Amino acid sequence: MRAMVLHSPGQPLVEREVALPAIGTNDLLVRVRACGVCRTDLHVVDGELPNPKPFVIPGHEVVGEVTAVGSSVSRFHIGERVGIPWLGETCGSCQYCCRGRENLCDSPRFTGYTRDGGYADFITVHEKFALAIPAAYSDVEAAPLLCAGLIGYRSLRMAGDAHKLGIYGFGAAAHIVTQVARFEGREVYAFTRPGDFAAQHFAKQLGATWAGAATDHPQELDAAIIFAPAGELIPLALVAVCKGGTVVCGGIHMSDIPSFPYRLLWGERVLRSVANLTRRDGEEFLALAPKIPIRPHPVSYPLTQANRALADLRAGRLQGAAVLIP
Repeated sequence: MRAMVLHSPGQPLVEREVALPAIGTNDLLVRVRACGVCRTDLHVVDGELPNPKPFVIPGHEVVGEVTAVGSSVSRFHIGERVGIPWLGETCGSCQYCCRGRENLCDSPRFTGYTRDGGYADFITVHEKFALAIPAAYSDVEAAPLLCAGLIGYRSLRMAGDAHKLGIYGFGAAAHIVTQVARFEGREVYAFTRPGDFAAQHFAKQLGATWAGAATDHPQELDAAIIFAPAGELIPLALVAVCKGGTVVCGGIHMSDIPSFPYRLLWGERVLRSVANLTRRDGEEFLALAPKIPIRPHPVSYPLTQANRALADLRAGRLQGAAVLIP
């Protein structure tokens, strides 16, 4: 099969012919129909996440068709459409798995990072970690839901019942979570890079009450979600939220957080991160998405142009979410 392979962190992906992945007894073999391009893929490719699988195939927003199943599979059948998210496997026995917090598993495996992902023609997945895709979405539309959507959904839940919600970094996750927040009757304030008028206009099109530079403070916020991997945004967000407010960091990687005075955190403000996701998150969000309905804004690229899609994401040239088509 064709695959885009990471030979060395910091270098472009290489198109290669590789063997089809072996199918375990509990695995599905899935023909990839679409795979989203996520900022986490950038962190893997750029070497900001350590110790990836050698010669890993990135990609963890995978939508495809089951073409073969292992001997013990019972949840899915050949011909069904499934989604494959970031969380690819957990141990099931550590203290976190046993407490229903599998996103914090001590021995996880992650799709497109520590196991091969969806920048390829085929991928395998343990049947327990595959998700059913709502019929309302095409393959290309569904792909961004599997990480941008899921992480945004988990981040929004961590923000509590905040009415005035700030979102820092208006990319793939933000454009989906804004639609969820507006459906729930919240006000959204979108913060972008100074001068990024295209992203600000896009946010307003999706229902944001206000959109502007991250250094502006148009309104005291009840909570803020930071999707941009920029540590310097944390003090800005703490200044923007009210006493008792919450700042949620929704990314897996962020640059160093600068020192800030304790008074920014004082007043029972909360600063917290979101780590990975759970299968329950996936099931809840994919059931909710067509009821809103969430309308992703995908930008399609051929699989062989994965490096261009990553470059566009890195440079902030995308509105919506990049999706690779094999």
